[in-house]
Amino acid sequence: MKLFSTTALGLATAMAVTSASAETELTMYYPIAVGGSLTEVVDGIVADFEAENPDISVTAIYSGNYDDTRVRALSALASGESAQLAVMFSIDAYDLIEQELIVPFEEVATTDADKEWLNSFYPALMANGQIEGQTWGIPFQRSTIVAYYNKDLFRAAGLDPEAPPTTWGEMIEMGKALTNDDSYGLMIPSTGYPYWMFQALAIQNGKEVMSGDGLTTYFDDATVVETLEFWKSLSGEHGIMPTGTVEWGTLRQAFLEGQTAMMWHSTGNLTAVKNGASFDFGVAELPGNVRLGSPTGGGNFYLFQDTTDEERAAALKLMQFMTAPEQAAEWSIATGYMGVSPAAYETEALQAYVAEFPPALVARNQLENAVAEFSTFETARVRDGLNSAIQSALTGAKEPAEALGEAQAAAVRLLSDYQ
Repeated sequence: MKLFSTTALGLATAMAVTSASAETELTMYYPIAVGGSLTEVVDGIVADFEAENPDISVTAIYSGNYDDTRVRALSALASGESAQLAVMFSIDAYDLIEQELIVPFEEVATTDADKEWLNSFYPALMANGQIEGQTWGIPFQRSTIVAYYNKDLFRAAGLDPEAPPTTWGEMIEMGKALTNDDSYGLMIPSTGYPYWMFQALAIQNGKEVMSGDGLTTYFDDATVVETLEFWKSLSGEHGIMPTGTVEWGTLRQAFLEGQTAMMWHSTGNLTAVKNGASFDFGVAELPGNVRLGSPTGGGNFYLFQDTTDEERAAALKLMQFMTAPEQAAEWSIATGYMGVSPAAYETEALQAYVAEFPPALVARNQLENAVAEFSTFETARVRDGLNSAIQSALTGAKEPAEALGEAQAAAVRLLSDYQ
C-alpha cells in the first residue's frame, strides 16, 4: 500500500511537471493612464481567458501611462526579458515598425476566422494601425475626445442643459455665461497630451497637422497657426478658460468639484465621471468651426517580433478573446472606452447599458467625424516639439507663429531621413 501511494504520488508529480512544461507563458505590458480601477478589470478579463485556456498563462505588467509603457516594454526586450505583446499608443506604430520590433498580423491571423476578426473593427479605429497595406495594431483601449458639461451649471446660467455648444461661436458664448468667480466656462487640458487636443481644434478648423504617410507635418500652416491663436484667445480675449496651462491629470477632479462647467477629455474617463459626479452632467461630441471632428486616441495591441510560433498563436488567442464583442462590451461599460467593433454594441449587455446611460454612445457616434491620431516617424520626438510649442504659446512665452515655426523646422529635420 505504501509502495502504491509513493508510485501514485510520483506519477501525479510527473504529470504536473509535464503539464507545467506544456504551458505557454505570455507577458503583456499594459498602460494604466486614465482614472478608475482598470487593473481589476483587466485582471478579471485575463482570469476569464486563463480559465478557458488552461494551457496559457498571462502575466500583465501595469506600467504607467503610454509613454512609460513603451519605455518599459522596449527596455525589457532590449535586455532579453520575455515579452510577447503589449497595449501601447496606437500612434507608436511607425516607430515600432522602423525598429523592427513588431509583427504584422497578416503573418499570424491566417485562417478565414482570423481574417474575419481583422475586418470586424471600426475602420476609424484601424487607421493608425494599418500602414502600407498591413495591419500592425489591433484596437482595444480606444477613445475619442468628448465634451463633458455640468447641466446644473447650465441651468443656473439660464442655458438649455440639453443643448451643449455645437460650434466654436456657441462654445464662446455659452462659456461667457458660465464663467463667474467660482467657475470657468471651459477647460481644455494642455499638459499630458496637448498635441491631441490641438489636433482636434485644427481638424475642426479644417486642417490636418500631418500627412497620412507619417512623413510630413503642417505645424506652420496659416490655418494651424490660427488654431493655436484661437486656443490662446479662450483665456486671453474671451476669459472663459484659465490662463497658462490646464493640467490633464487633475482636470477630471476640477470638473467634479465644479471649477469648470465644460471640459474636453478622453471618453476613457466616462465611467469615473459617472461614478464621481454629484450633479447632473452631459456628454457631447466636440463643437466644430469649419467642420466637426476629433482624433481617435488610446492604445492598440502589438505583437512583438521576438516570439515563438507557439507564443504568437497564444497571444493571438488572447487578443481575440479580449476584443470579442462580449469582452469589449464589458470593457466599455467598466471604463468608458468605446467598444471597438459594431458587434460590441449589439451585445445584450451594452444595449441595455446605453439605453440606461446614453452618453456611452457619444464617442462611438463621433467616429463618423473622426480622423487618425497624430502619428509620424520619430513620433515621440516630433510630438514633443509640438507639445512644447503649444505650451509656450499658451503661457505667453512665445507667439503661436514663432512657436509652431520652430516645431515645424525641428520636425522637418527629424523626418528628412525618411523622405
